[in-house]
Amino acid sequence: MSSLRRQLMLMLLGGMALVIAVAAALAFLRTRNEANELFDYQLRQLALSVVNQTFIPGRSSLRSTAGFDFVIQVWDPDGVQLYYSHPHRVLPAQVQLGYATAATSEGDWRTYAVAVPGKVIQIAQPMRTRNRLALDTAWRTTVPLLIALPLLLLGAWWVIGRALRPLEALRREVAARTPDALAPLPSGLAPEEVEPLIAETNRLLLRLGDALASQRAFTANAAHELRTPLAALQLQLASLERAPDDASRTAAIAELKTGLARAGHMLNQLLTLARNEAASEHAVLVLADIVTDVLAEQAPLAIAAGLDLGATDIDADVQVSGNADALRSLVANLVGNAIRYTPSGGRIDVALRRIDADGEGRAQLTVADSGPGIPEAEREQVFQRFYRRPGSAGSGSGLGLAIVRAVADAHRGAVTLGESPLAGLGVTVELPLVQG
Repeated sequence: MSSLRRQLMLMLLGGMALVIAVAAALAFLRTRNEANELFDYQLRQLALSVVNQTFIPGRSSLRSTAGFDFVIQVWDPDGVQLYYSHPHRVLPAQVQLGYATAATSEGDWRTYAVAVPGKVIQIAQPMRTRNRLALDTAWRTTVPLLIALPLLLLGAWWVIGRALRPLEALRREVAARTPDALAPLPSGLAPEEVEPLIAETNRLLLRLGDALASQRAFTANAAHELRTPLAALQLQLASLERAPDDASRTAAIAELKTGLARAGHMLNQLLTLARNEAASEHAVLVLADIVTDVLAEQAPLAIAAGLDLGATDIDADVQVSGNADALRSLVANLVGNAIRYTPSGGRIDVALRRIDADGEGRAQLTVADSGPGIPEAEREQVFQRFYRRPGSAGSGSGLGLAIVRAVADAHRGAVTLGESPLAGLGVTVELPLVQG
């Protein structure tokens, strides 16, 4: 806050100093010019005031007065000097009618000469005297402006402090909050110009609150869901310890391996979900390469389950901007879910096409299977974390479709569930294409 006040003061100081300096300079020059015009007028009036005086060579009715700055000279028509008020002064002998400035050994003089019947009168005044008087007059005009400058600065300091008081109150409001206090900032604390910033901050606090709430819920759900497989592992280990013979021991070991695989799968899904939510590095990717790689990796699992897994239509030119690991987990979860829930002898088709939606090119990935599908009433619920359909025969963690939606949302895409041409579940993911 002090930095903002300091910047405002420096800008105001510079602006006011410049304005006052220009105003003072203009006032100074104008006052000096007006003073010189006044002094010229005095020269003329003084010259006219002695027009009716009688001057005889060697005699004069005018007397020189101490402190009188003007020099009076009078000549007759023949050039004979009739009067010289300050004989010790050196002035040019040549007379120039009207106003003139004469340079002498004593400095510059301002003169005014007028010709009248029977004589020529010239009045002279030292320029240094005129300049001193003009400067004094101009300075007296400028001083009030210079005195006003600190008063203006004090006023500006007070006004700025009063204007920034709401921001200081807002700062104290934010500083007093704890990390868990995510309630919106009250409006009306700051000027109208700052209200948009407060509104955006409140939106950010709202999103942050939602994210923290989601994180807490995820942590609680994860802890709850992991409790079940860990308890099952403990029971299976106890069964293994109590096995009376080799056959029972072999069966217990097989159950323990299955439980460990299930727990490991859930942990991997949790780590995948966490990585996908934190992924921020995007690049231009050929989506067909990711799809074909995932199909090659999942093919042995499909064969072992007695399923026909294949690609019906793969557009090799489809390019998207995204995170490679996140998109790979999206495709792997879709194909893995289809393999897990499709009965033996079933079929899974994967397609990747380019479509035009609302005038915008998009990549459309579809995974269709011949499994039992998902009833329309449950299609939104299955995207919730750890949700598993009642009576589901698979051994999933309930995170697969949650991961798919999280990745799609992070890539400005969309996921929809429907019925497939194979009478099972059809999953469609649409992602924006790279604009070439």
